[in-house]
Amino acid sequence: MPSLPRSLPPSVTRLVDALSQLPGIGPKTASRLAYFLLRAPPETAASLADALRDLKARTRLCSVCLNITEADPCEICSTPSRDRGVICVVEEPLDVTALERARFGGVYHVLHGVISPMNGVGPDDLRIRELLARVAEGRDGVPVREVILATNPTLEGENTAAFIARKLSGSGARVSRLARGLPVGGDLEYADEITLSRAIEGRQNL
Repeated sequence: MPSLPRSLPPSVTRLVDALSQLPGIGPKTASRLAYFLLRAPPETAASLADALRDLKARTRLCSVCLNITEADPCEICSTPSRDRGVICVVEEPLDVTALERARFGGVYHVLHGVISPMNGVGPDDLRIRELLARVAEGRDGVPVREVILATNPTLEGENTAAFIARKLSGSGARVSRLARGLPVGGDLEYADEITLSRAIEGRQNL
């Protein structure tokens, strides 16, 4: 990141540096955000600070699906009407939000990433071990009938899905993949409800 003018107060420089660490935020955008907060009423900055403190203090990972939650287990895992025999495996918590818009009725498992040797991420860095345990043990007396691999249709997502499918072979659960209604190279987060619904309905065995 290019150095900021020395005329800037240290507090402004510190904020710009912090904002620049966020994904998709470059130095120019970080500077614009910092100056917006400088001009905004004090309650705006205070509200943002409170929200950030609450985010770190109140959120945790669900002990069942590893989604982000404030209560453990999360609302989805604790809802009796969800089909615990069908687990949809996703890369990130935002993918759960996207699939919920498509009214998926099962439960989820969040990997928190994908296998990516180029970035130093291996299977042991993800929540794959917890998934295998869930499939082996079931939940509340309900055996897992199907595991839907809903990783993104990228090279890393496909490799992660293939690895999990191999690990689940012989588990007795059907292993399926979302249909190709999703664009190759796209993210679930940006898919519309109709595309996601068709992808779920047209899933295929692996």
